[in-house]
Formats: sequence, C-alpha cells, structure tokens
Amino acid sequence: MEIQISKEAAKWYKHELDLEDNDNYIRFFVRYGGFGGNIPGFSLGVSKDAPEEVHAAKEIDNITFYVEEKDAWYFEDNDLKIKFSRKKQEPEISYEKRA
Repeated sequence: MEIQISKEAAKWYKHELDLEDNDNYIRFFVRYGGFGGNIPGFSLGVSKDAPEEVHAAKEIDNITFYVEEKDAWYFEDNDLKIKFSRKKQEPEISYEKRA
C-alpha cells in the first residue's frame, strides 16, 4: 500500500490539527462507524500520534502521514489517495486498487 497526499491536503491537515513544530506525525486509522469508507461500517480516522509499527508512510513538508500495521487490513490491496477539494475546501479521500 502507498499513501499519496497532495501538498494542499497536507497543509490543510497541518492547519486543522494545529500542528506545532514538534508535531511531525499524522496517523490514519480505522474507526468503527462513519461513512464513505473502504469497507462498509468503517471509516478513516485521523490523529496526531507517534508511530509504533508503520505499515505505510509518506513525508510531506516535514510531516509523516502514516498507517499502522494493525490497520493495514482495512486498505486490502488499495492505495490511500488524498487530494484537496477546492470546491469543498477539505481533503477528498479515495481508495485506488493497486495494479
């Protein structure tokens, strides 16, 4: 699995999560409930946490966006793609099948 995140989306997360200079990690994790997820009944959560066992990561502007090994099942054979929607003024998340 790969994490693809646009610079605009990374900037949005940095602002919305009030990241300080020493906050260098943003974790994507599986939550029970919600909508629009990869698997019905689950959705993607976001938090400022230091990694324990990284499954996939992408660094942009000194921030590491990552998924823990324990949440890898949620993505199956998909990449996590996050871009910024100018229309909605927030990130758009999609799951793209790996080739």
